[in-house]
Amino acid sequence: MTALSVNLNKIALIRNSRDTRSPDIPQHARICIEAGADGITVHPRPDQRHIRVRDCHDLAAMLTVEFNMEGNPFAGPRRSDRSGVDDYPGFMPLVRELRPTQATLVPDGDNQLTSDHGFDLKRDGERVADIVAELRSLDVRSSLFMDPDPEQIRLAADTGADRIELYTERYAKAVANHTDAAGVLEEYRSAAALAVKLGLGVNAGHDLNLHNLPAFATIPGLLEVSIGHAFTVDALQLGLRETVKAYQRALGKSA
Repeated sequence: MTALSVNLNKIALIRNSRDTRSPDIPQHARICIEAGADGITVHPRPDQRHIRVRDCHDLAAMLTVEFNMEGNPFAGPRRSDRSGVDDYPGFMPLVRELRPTQATLVPDGDNQLTSDHGFDLKRDGERVADIVAELRSLDVRSSLFMDPDPEQIRLAADTGADRIELYTERYAKAVANHTDAAGVLEEYRSAAALAVKLGLGVNAGHDLNLHNLPAFATIPGLLEVSIGHAFTVDALQLGLRETVKAYQRALGKSA
């Protein structure tokens, strides 16, 4: 069955709007786990706009489920200009220290509101392959954030990555706008099938929600979805525990 990894970035964003520890990130992770979440995802960006370095340390120390850290592997260190906020050491130094279950490599930059494209491995393939090799030496599973582009997926396999994470915004928009969602879903289905054929595991994420997830979850070989924004919005209405259960049902599991 497809694993549900809950992304806590937006919970951290609420906390960061005040000089407080509330909502407490480890506490909310614990609630999600007790409700049935299979994993926890965070995406610590250099500007620490939501998840911060200290959150990653806190989660690594307490998690009893898979820990997925997302980030740009080429993001270097940065000094924090906020009192009480640790300097950002760079994504890979943080991974080396904390050894999460999975490192999802994402080609995002500071000026992006959110992740909005997969890797161009024609350009970055060699550098990514070096990072993948290091992750393997650290016993950290690697996943590459990818568009459903067959040529790029073949290049992802060439890097030696363990998995890809399909960037699903185009599918989500097609469902929301009623513009050939079935056809777009078929593109993702074909991309996933190719990845599996090439020996890659398949994850997915970005704008998946309770409405569009059930159809996407029928893609064969889908190992994991990470969901944060829509999850947090639904939790405002349903509560955290019931939202975990609702997403597990959307994945076809009893909850």
